[in-house]
This record gives sequence, structure tokens and C-alpha cells, in this order.
Amino acid sequence: MILYRGKLYPDSMQDELIARLDGDIPRILGGERLTARRVIAACGRMYEKAAAGKYDELARPILQDFGISYARYQDMVRAFSAEMLGYKCAVELGGDGEELTPLQDGTRRLLAPLGVLFHIAAGNVEGLPAYSVAEGLLAGNLNILKLPAGDGGISVRLLSDLIEEDALLADYIYVFDVPSTETETLARLAKYADGVVVWGGDAAQRAARTLADVNSKLIPWGHKLSFAYATEWASDEDLRTLARHICTTEQVLCSSCQGIFLDSEDIGTLQTFAERFFGIFREENLLVGKTDPAMRGRNTVNLLCDRIEGTHVRIYSADGVSVTVDADRELQLSLTFRNVWVKALPRREIVAALKNQKGYLQTCGLLCAEEERGELADLLVRAGVVRVTRGDLSRTVFGEAHDGTYPLREYTRIVEIQD
Repeated sequence: MILYRGKLYPDSMQDELIARLDGDIPRILGGERLTARRVIAACGRMYEKAAAGKYDELARPILQDFGISYARYQDMVRAFSAEMLGYKCAVELGGDGEELTPLQDGTRRLLAPLGVLFHIAAGNVEGLPAYSVAEGLLAGNLNILKLPAGDGGISVRLLSDLIEEDALLADYIYVFDVPSTETETLARLAKYADGVVVWGGDAAQRAARTLADVNSKLIPWGHKLSFAYATEWASDEDLRTLARHICTTEQVLCSSCQGIFLDSEDIGTLQTFAERFFGIFREENLLVGKTDPAMRGRNTVNLLCDRIEGTHVRIYSADGVSVTVDADRELQLSLTFRNVWVKALPRREIVAALKNQKGYLQTCGLLCAEEERGELADLLVRAGVVRVTRGDLSRTVFGEAHDGTYPLREYTRIVEIQD
């Protein structure tokens, strides 16, 4: 299904509708300007309806799959309220996308949209494609969205409803259900873009680079790795918060903890710590409830193979969770679904061990004494980490950056006008 200027069309009209962009894009960009205020107002009205339960039938299956409570869902959708979107614009754009501090000679400096954004969305988070478009709208851009496989109509539904809140948005939203194998069609869409926004892993990023025109800005939101760093002073409360985070996120988010580095180089200390965390991990696992049976079965087989191969120092496992002690110092993806690794990493080697993972580092949950926190946080930042939290790595704060940058700044440009 295609969404084009507020109307739904069958996929069979894809070529005809793409051809229309040649005339529609210049006309729209030269017409009535889309302001952040209008987008905020429209999203705010949608939020009020969501808060009243309008989208519960879409949300509840997703919440069940990811183990997210309805209360947390209500808190998440609050990001679309007029209050929170206004705050987002104030933080990321220094206001609502209007005038910046003038230059010394009086030249005006303004934030202007890039123009046209082509969003290549990923399907690992329901609703993410629509959210990506909403951010593009806040920055004043015309948005072309390539749906991910298996979207199931959620993005078209949400964006159609948003257009109902303000008819002007119809000119700024275009959704095409183009398979990733249709590279020629994707290249046709990409040629219209001033910025190509791509969500996904290395393969998706590489493919987008071949599509993007040399004069188009590539804006990648790639897969990231997150982890915890603990010292001997990490409290049981901190470790319990971390264990709960691992169980509730199932380690599938970019901000999910994959493993724990310990500030030590002694293998005995490492095993003692692993046993301590494993006990807490099992308790939180039982409180949260069992993970997906298929994933649990998969990991049981993987752990059995690991035991037979004997490449690990020690494996602790029970009740569907595991802690694997390893002798290396590599940051890597875990088995996920409540299976973590524990490795020794003295603080003096943090930068050397992590710097080779440039571009992949995101969140570190730092569990230590308060007097150590400043020194360790500084080392982690110098290694490339962009977000340092405590035990709940996936906690969200309105206005925080995304992977070390502000999306709305990525979707805008600074223009200077001498009067």
C-alpha cells in the first residue's frame, strides 16, 4: 500500500506515483512552509487520542511481545505530546527552528530544513518508521518513507491519522512499500533526497551509500553495542537494577546490556563476581517471568555447544539465564534473551580495549562507588561511549541525544542572510 499526499493507492501504481514526484516536490517546497509549531500541534492532538486509548488495539500485542507494561507504554507515547515535542525542539534546535544568534555584522542566521528526506526504515521496532518521519516533519522536511518488510500497516495507519490532524502534512508525507531487492526503484527515490536517513546494521548502511547521490547527506542510525562496567564497589542494588534491565529488554535494543566488564585482571575475582551477579540475575528472572520459549530453547543448545567446545572459563546457567566468564577483553554481542558475558578489563585498559569498536559504542551502565564515577565515566567517554547511565541502560529522558547527536540538527542546515 502507498500513501501519497494523504491518499492510499495500490502498489501497482508505484511507478506512476514516483514519476509525479518530479513535479510535486518543487511545487510543494516552493509553497506554504511547514513549521514545527504545526507539526507539534498535530502530534499533540494524536497524543491526546492515544492517551485516551485509541491505539490500544495496535499497542497491546507489541507490548506483550516485548514485555512492556501498559504504564510504560503511556509514558513512551508522552514523547509525542505537544509539551514534550516543544521541549525536544527547544533542546535540539535552540527553539522551534527559527532564528539563531546573528553574526557580528548583523547577518541573520537561520535553521532551514535540508529539503527532502528519504527514510529507509528498519522493522525491529514497531512504529519506528512513523517516528522517523515525525522527526523529519519537525525539522520542516518533505519526507519519503520506504517501509520495512513486515510493517503490517502500522506506519501507514499512524501517518494517515497524523494527516487527518492537519491537511498540510499530506504534502510532506510519502510512503512506498518497496522491497529492498528493487534497488533501481530505491535509487529513483533516493535521487530526490537532500538527506538519506537509514536505520539498520552494516549491510543496510553499505547499501544506502550506494543509493545516495554524491550531493546527498547520509544520516545513518546503525546498530550499536551497549554494556556494563563494574568495580568491586558495585552494590547489590545496582546489580539488581542491571539484571532487571536485561530481563525486561531481552537484550534486543541498542541500549541493552550485552555483558559486564569488571575492573580487575584476576580470574578468581572475576569468577567470584560472576557468581554474585548470577544469583541476583536468577532472582530477577523469576520475578519478571520466563523469556520466550523458542529463544530459551535456542540458547540452551548454544550453551551446550559452548560447554562441549570448552572455550570459556566458566558458564553459570539455570532457569533460562546464563553468565559466561571469558578470558578475552572483546566487546561483543551476547546470545541475548537473558544471557550475558563477564570479562576482566582493568580501568587503565578501557580506552585501548574499546577504541577499536568506534562507531558501535552506545550506552555503558557504570556500577561503582560514587568517588570513582567521574574518573571512570571520563575514560569511557574517551573510548567512544556516548551515554553513561547506572543500572537501567534503556531508561529514557526527554531531550537526550540519539547515539551522540541530535536528529533534528542532522535534518537541518544553517543559512545566513545579509539584509
